[in-house]
Amino acid sequence: MNAAAQQNHDPAGHGVPDGFELVHADAALLVLAKPAGLLAVPGRGEDKQDCLSARVQASYPDALVVHRLDMATSGLMLMARSISIQRALGALFERREIHKRYVAVVDGRPTAAPGAGPAGWSLIDLPIVVDWPRRPLRIIDAERGKASQTRWRAVAFDAASHSTRVELEPITGRSHQLRVHLQALGHPILGDRLYAPADVQARAPRLLLHACALGLVHPVSGLPLQFDSPAPF
Repeated sequence: MNAAAQQNHDPAGHGVPDGFELVHADAALLVLAKPAGLLAVPGRGEDKQDCLSARVQASYPDALVVHRLDMATSGLMLMARSISIQRALGALFERREIHKRYVAVVDGRPTAAPGAGPAGWSLIDLPIVVDWPRRPLRIIDAERGKASQTRWRAVAFDAASHSTRVELEPITGRSHQLRVHLQALGHPILGDRLYAPADVQARAPRLLLHACALGLVHPVSGLPLQFDSPAPF
């Protein structure tokens, strides 16, 4: 299913929702397109209560959070419509049976690892831990970090801006994983206010990171689902 084709499709008969983009809805789950700059879930403080989950729950009171995207990241996000489905989808994430792909634009021209293969996929395998003195930042730490793996490949290099469009597939799901791994690779994401140096931050008005694909087996029907959302940059 393509995000554009499925926008605001709701077999249950709900109208077009206010304040969020509905990609798909059925009796078990919802797929949403989160814009950059909107929290996925409420934060601390009254000024951080507007978020995607709250907007969705105003139209779908049964909607439950399954996973999150960083506030600065845009793209596809999944919600469950019952506790049992929330648990089932959570189990799929734990077993790494939900496929996620992101697209980003990074500084410079990253080089594929030796043995990357004909498809060009390389692996970043660097453990991540919270940087407690500077939280919510994360850092690479070989001793205290949790195992973290990201597959990546270069798609196109732009000589004029000295930047590269890359595709990313997180194997694990650590907070800030893609941002920290690309920084560690020496190629931070353009517009990254947390992990990029000031000059790289200034080269984009937002974090150029977008969750562009989501694939899973429906927990009720058993049918494969595939959703795609082109990057808005």
